Amino acid sequence: MKKMYNFLLLLAALAFLTQAALGQTNTGTLTGLVVDEKGEPLSYGTVALLKAADKSVLTGTAIELDGRFNLKTPAPGTYLLRISAMGFTNQDLAPFEVTAAGFTRDFGKIALKQDSKVLKEVTVQNLRPSVDVQADKMVVSVEGTAMAAGNTAYDVLAKSPGVWVDQDGNIQLNGKQGVKVMIDGKLTYLDGKQLQTMLQGMPADNLKNLEIIANPSAKYDAEGTGGIININLKKNNLDSLNGSVYGGYQNNTKSGGNGGLNLNLKQGKWSSFATVDLAQRPRKRTFTMDRVFDNEGTNSFLNQSGKEEGSSFSPSVRVGTDYDLNKNHSLGGSVSLSKTNSNSGVSTNSSEEDPRKEGMVFNQTTTHNRQRYNGASFNVHYTGTLDTLGTTLSADVDVVRIKDNTPSDFFNLKTFAFKPCTERDYFETLNPTSYQIYSGKVDYARPMPSIKGKLELGAKASYVESDNQIDFYTLENGVRVPHTLRKGDHFIYDEKILAGYTNFSASLSPKFTLQAGLRAEYTNSEGNSIPNNKVTPRSYLDWFPSVFVQQKVSENYMVSYNYSRRIFRPRYSNLNPFRFYIDANTYAEGNPYLKPEYTNSFQVTQTFWKNYNLILGYAHTKDDISEVPYFYPAENVMVFRQSNVESATTNATLVVPVTVTSKWNMNNNVTVAYQEFQTLVNDKIIENAQTLFMAQTNHNILLPHGFKAEVNGTYRGKGVFNVYKTDPAGWVDVAIKRSFLKEKLDVNLAFTDIFRTQKMQGISIVNGNTNKIDMYHFNQSVRLNLRYRFNKGEKFEMKRRNSNLEEVNRAGGN
Repeated sequence: MKKMYNFLLLLAALAFLTQAALGQTNTGTLTGLVVDEKGEPLSYGTVALLKAADKSVLTGTAIELDGRFNLKTPAPGTYLLRISAMGFTNQDLAPFEVTAAGFTRDFGKIALKQDSKVLKEVTVQNLRPSVDVQADKMVVSVEGTAMAAGNTAYDVLAKSPGVWVDQDGNIQLNGKQGVKVMIDGKLTYLDGKQLQTMLQGMPADNLKNLEIIANPSAKYDAEGTGGIININLKKNNLDSLNGSVYGGYQNNTKSGGNGGLNLNLKQGKWSSFATVDLAQRPRKRTFTMDRVFDNEGTNSFLNQSGKEEGSSFSPSVRVGTDYDLNKNHSLGGSVSLSKTNSNSGVSTNSSEEDPRKEGMVFNQTTTHNRQRYNGASFNVHYTGTLDTLGTTLSADVDVVRIKDNTPSDFFNLKTFAFKPCTERDYFETLNPTSYQIYSGKVDYARPMPSIKGKLELGAKASYVESDNQIDFYTLENGVRVPHTLRKGDHFIYDEKILAGYTNFSASLSPKFTLQAGLRAEYTNSEGNSIPNNKVTPRSYLDWFPSVFVQQKVSENYMVSYNYSRRIFRPRYSNLNPFRFYIDANTYAEGNPYLKPEYTNSFQVTQTFWKNYNLILGYAHTKDDISEVPYFYPAENVMVFRQSNVESATTNATLVVPVTVTSKWNMNNNVTVAYQEFQTLVNDKIIENAQTLFMAQTNHNILLPHGFKAEVNGTYRGKGVFNVYKTDPAGWVDVAIKRSFLKEKLDVNLAFTDIFRTQKMQGISIVNGNTNKIDMYHFNQSVRLNLRYRFNKGEKFEMKRRNSNLEEVNRAGGN
């Protein structure tokens, strides 16, 4: 039962922390939860403790991000609490008497009323996806925006501040790669194309916001050298039965559509949800590639043009429930099922001019890929509040099953200008892949009111088994037989990770707060290429510290200093020593000897007048994992191979929100990053550096007759990536939204990439060999979407579920 041994540490840690928590003694505290009129927790504001006699202020505290507050009980006497938050009227609670030093009282939910003087301005603010820069992350609101309707999570993510997604689905943040994606605090376990497929199948209508965490603390998995992007989904917010139904149409010269249903139900102690989504999404791209092969001073030239057309059908279902054992303890579970059936065909035409041959050589290549992806994830969780101080204990157990099979066929017709004969090459490929993932974790958090701090402890254990196989076949008399020249492979990869962390935060003074943590992760892995009898075992223990210091210099100026060390382990598929044929002159292969990459990251965030932010950062990465092109001039062949390189990034991001009028708001952000790469190819180091400039402006406008407009403009300047140099690109998107039937029906019309300028253009240069590419993914499209909301009941607060898996992010599931 080697798959289960990882949970022994988890169970031991859970028992220890539970015993430790239950053994704590309570101290006198005043606690409560501050909410708005809708019952949603307020994540800002203050609570002041006043003497009842003269209402003089004795002390106070800030409202936490979850809406709660904690105050140490004062000396015996009569007092009252004053609750304040921007945009809401102040509320003085009824006086209460403290009778003893150990006096404790929970004031429960305290609802603040919106200030009518700022109601109009608050409404305008909600029109746009605001950018809130906090000490440890940047929060981008998505819910209810015109651009989100009918869009996908992938599209919204690609338009976020400092984010760049390349044509292969790889994500960069502030010029750094190695970014991990979470959904509701749980890492998606996907990378590259599989991550792109999953995000493209997720409707943006169901998103609440994005949390961009450039320097995560020790409580997060250490995986992700470029940082973490957490996608928070909308939460249940109505009592009894409520939900929405939506549907839409898209055209980018090919038609597609999506539709779905959200249901939420709360009855007594049960809170349940269910979502169903169906999407038929078109895929289309065109490209040209021009290559130069340097064969000892004699150049060969390859010119290629091609196109891809296809579509994917992606149904998904998510169901979950939580049961309140009592007011402090709850149990719950969820199940997610997803499926993707995609079919795509790529056709290319190339001409090869080689002075070593008598004349031109022409290749016509056609490939068909038929992906069949099935993913299932199961989660069981517990959350508990152990005392009136607010000490919490939570535990999660996750099981994930993924099967991904992409049969394909390859046909190439080669003709010659200097002879009448032709050569034909045809073969089929079967590539079944499966993942089994087990993960369990426990988290313990104890507030420390005396120092306005918190102590957090946690442990996690995970086990992953990746089983990948590839086989090549030819057809003889209509019967599939093994290929004699192209050998298959069977690669099994096992990985076990045991982790533990401690994280401490405290207010050092009225002007300084500190958060420091340390995470340890022990990794034991083994890759086994069965036909070749090659085993690559690895075992290593790593330490990942993080430090956050926030300084309040004045009311209008605040500075935060962050440092963290992180790791990016190779994707499971990148370790496979398989060879995938792209065309007659190109193929890709994995590397079982890839080493994990490590990054030390520093960041300084300056906040001016509580609205404007300047973020300065530096990151150095050792053994950066990249797909590097290798040229073989003797055969005029190029191979994409996974390799380790060295990189460093220095970046600066400026976030400037502007209120033009009461009906027109803007979010503007600019990023400047200096990128450096050192790549070893054929025993020669290739240095590549560039200053990258990125800018984005988002306008939200309230038009007459209830129409709302959103305009997004993005520009990305010249950049580099290992041996690649990328050209500038910019694009403009526009969306219009109108609500009907008492705000229950939303109609959205969106136009993306209006000027058809969102292209991927660049060149790679390796020891005199070059590959120039010009690619367009037909992002220019029009979308029409409708969403109808229904409800029966009153507002209520649905408990937020946050679990934190990482292993699937490198496999293929959510």
